[in-house]
Amino acid sequence: MDQTLINRIVEAALLAANQPLSVVQLKGLFPLDEPAPEGSIEKALSMLAGACADRGVELVEVASGWRYQVKADVHPWVARLWTERQTKYTRATLETLALIAYRQPITRGEIEQIRGVAVNSNIIKALEERDWIRVVGHRDVPGKPELLATTKAFLDYFGLKRLEDLPPLSELKEIGELEPQLELDPAQDGDGAMPVGDMALDAGAAEGGDTAQAGDTPTPADEADTTDDDAETASSEQQER
Repeated sequence: MDQTLINRIVEAALLAANQPLSVVQLKGLFPLDEPAPEGSIEKALSMLAGACADRGVELVEVASGWRYQVKADVHPWVARLWTERQTKYTRATLETLALIAYRQPITRGEIEQIRGVAVNSNIIKALEERDWIRVVGHRDVPGKPELLATTKAFLDYFGLKRLEDLPPLSELKEIGELEPQLELDPAQDGDGAMPVGDMALDAGAAEGGDTAQAGDTPTPADEADTTDDDAETASSEQQER
């Protein structure tokens, strides 16, 4: 099979897919009686990535596979498509997510011990619903607490291929600095880039409901973050009464 045709097939598949595609998945596009020649898929990915040098998109490999995404230098203009759908994550959510990412596997109790405040269940639930974290086992101690870790979806969302690509914790003066490092904004990925095509539209639509507009009722996740941040204040007020 001609390499040019393989390049076109791979490019079309990546643009049409609503998620990253692995080399195995790309090879599966070709029938068994006419498989892609050995190394041709990898060559196609390399050629397509090189062809993006002067384009507004780039072909990158993340945890789940390969995808096209908007380049960081043109992101400010393209991001205007999603300006009304941006969600601001609170410090409570950032700290919880950062501790899971950097200390995984970790239990909820260990997170609470480090943060010095109880973690609201809705924060954990919200992160699980976004498929950013998951239960990977149980600590072998009384009560068998769940062990939490990040997912491939977490890495994909922030444009990372592996956990080692996270910014070194030693470079962060405080957990709050994780936000500008990873661009915790549903309209964009890791280094300021965002997925192309259906993937970006689906992500924007999914996140749209999380942003409370004027007069809207706060979401459970928003209330959870507020509860977590203000736990100590609320406790003090109760004691005064």
